Amino acid sequence: MVDFRKWLLALAIVGLLLGIGSSAANAQTPATFTCQATAGVPNLLRSEGITELVGDLILNCTGGTPTTAGTPIPLNNVQISINTNITSRIEDAAGDSEALLMIDEPYPTPGTNSPFPPAPTSRPPTANNAPTQLACQADNSTNCIVMSLGAKIGAGGSYDGAAAPNGQHYNVFQGFQNGTNAIAWNGVPIDAPGTAGTRVIRITNVRANAFALGVSSTLVPTSINMIVAVSGSSFITVLQPSNGNVVGQITQGLVGSSKAASYQQCINLNGALLHGSPGQTDSGIFVSAREGFAAAFKPQSYVQFYNVAIGGAANYLAPGTPLLQNVPGFNYNAESGFYAGAGIGLMQNAAEPAGLADRGTQIQFTVSGVGTGISLFAPQYVYLSGNYGAVPIGVAVLTSTSFTTGGAIASTSGIPVKLGPETGGVAPAPGPTVSLAIAGTTASITYEIYYADPSVQETLSVPITVAYITTGPTSPSPTTTPATVSVNYAPLSSVGTADGTDPIPRFGQPYAAANFFTINSCSCNLLFPFVTNIAGFDTGVAIANTTADTLNGLAPQAGTVTLTYYGTTTGGGAAPATQVTTSSVPAGSELIFTVSNGGNYGILATPGFEGYIIARADFQYCHGFAFISDAGAQKLAEGYLAISLDVPVVTVNPALPTGLNRTGQAGENEGH
Repeated sequence: MVDFRKWLLALAIVGLLLGIGSSAANAQTPATFTCQATAGVPNLLRSEGITELVGDLILNCTGGTPTTAGTPIPLNNVQISINTNITSRIEDAAGDSEALLMIDEPYPTPGTNSPFPPAPTSRPPTANNAPTQLACQADNSTNCIVMSLGAKIGAGGSYDGAAAPNGQHYNVFQGFQNGTNAIAWNGVPIDAPGTAGTRVIRITNVRANAFALGVSSTLVPTSINMIVAVSGSSFITVLQPSNGNVVGQITQGLVGSSKAASYQQCINLNGALLHGSPGQTDSGIFVSAREGFAAAFKPQSYVQFYNVAIGGAANYLAPGTPLLQNVPGFNYNAESGFYAGAGIGLMQNAAEPAGLADRGTQIQFTVSGVGTGISLFAPQYVYLSGNYGAVPIGVAVLTSTSFTTGGAIASTSGIPVKLGPETGGVAPAPGPTVSLAIAGTTASITYEIYYADPSVQETLSVPITVAYITTGPTSPSPTTTPATVSVNYAPLSSVGTADGTDPIPRFGQPYAAANFFTINSCSCNLLFPFVTNIAGFDTGVAIANTTADTLNGLAPQAGTVTLTYYGTTTGGGAAPATQVTTSSVPAGSELIFTVSNGGNYGILATPGFEGYIIARADFQYCHGFAFISDAGAQKLAEGYLAISLDVPVVTVNPALPTGLNRTGQAGENEGH
């Protein structure tokens, strides 16, 4: 029994030692090299956009066995793909893209990460940030070799961006287009952090064709998902959702609207703009473009936003080559993405460097059906409207190719910064007007955003002024073809894939045109409700051209008269054919005829007719009288005034007429 107890004690001691040995062995075995993919908060993307910047994809990597110092870090291939075409700019003939992969969140050298002058003022670098940025084209297995500096994250580690003395220590890697919806980085040295901390791998500057997917027809928004795959010398486990990481949600980015207006052909309109008689005036027809969501309107670069909203400069900045936008993960609220400029080793088109957009958001107003004799005017710049509060107000500027007089705004020194809140929700008055260029019957004017508040849903309302001069029947009058207007982002493009030359941003949603303005012809319209020439009765008609009265503010007018007959002739026959006077009826004269015998100005008899007549006179003011009697007016006779079919009152705003509105033509209506 005693010996048995001794054996139990010995076995217990052995088991304890084995347990201790197993635990020690487990503690020395490093965890698996694992990267958790996350997209954070996805970007809102304009459904009209072809080159929309999606949110960054982040890989937070832990564990694994770091590479021994002084030996090459294992090379890996990384590829991302999304569920639409990638449209990041291609920078060279080899297919190098502006899309970038960064390791250890490389922060720029202090003082060079403008627009945060003179040193970083937002998101300062931490111990896990590499202190400088050094780029490499990751398109083969030799370009980007990095010799390990040992297990360390960020500053002093293998991705510190230093070029010497231990070889190139790249931390920015430029990918290449690998299919319509994929970007690849080949030969990227990715080292396990081991127990040193979390290694951050960031993928940025990925642009996507949101227009190809469109807005969802359900309550669930259309999303752009990104899947990342890693393969190569290291065994890296990537954790991510099976359907990818949501890096963008698509929603309508632009809502256009306008109010139609109606003008009169025989009244000068805004003649003062044409150095003529003012005549009728108005402040322009407002055509509006509203953001579908806040931050849908963006300047070209953050420096434009910074200069006004943060820097407090005296004037808005025009687009141009921006200062650097090279802080990883910072939301610049601009059309440009991560932009490091020259000097870090990126392969890039000198005219269109990686990350830099060609322009800010542009909005185009296209007026079609502009008739002969019509001029259009628009302001050089327009303030945006929105619920700002006490912050600067957004502004958009007319581009230089859209107008014929006044010239482009060479600088923005004439645009003062306006502070909110707006008075009564109305934006400040726009800038001085210029005459718009009209090609054929179309005028396209484009405004570019110089500053917009990303936290305010803003509206650009542009007053487009119509002007023409007409002094009478011998002067050229504006044609009466109805004009329409469409509101779109610009430029519109059919290039929906990655490209090296097409502009960024570009858009693919052409919205339909809406009614804009109508110029009603110089006419008046009269109804003679009962006219007869049967059973011994006859009807006489008189139509007076009353434009000779200059007290009405018009020049005398002359024009023909058209008579249209509705009814029957003797025995149930068809109504007589329409008649037009053979010559114009002068101002102060009358067209007089009877149904039985006809009359002056070439009007023929229409015997046996009974019904009604509508008379259209090609002069603005007219009055009519009809007289029905038996032969010789011996027994029965009755007269009446013709009924005016025109708008009875000339209103201050022609777009809002009052009273009858059959013809859209203002006239005198004392004939009721």
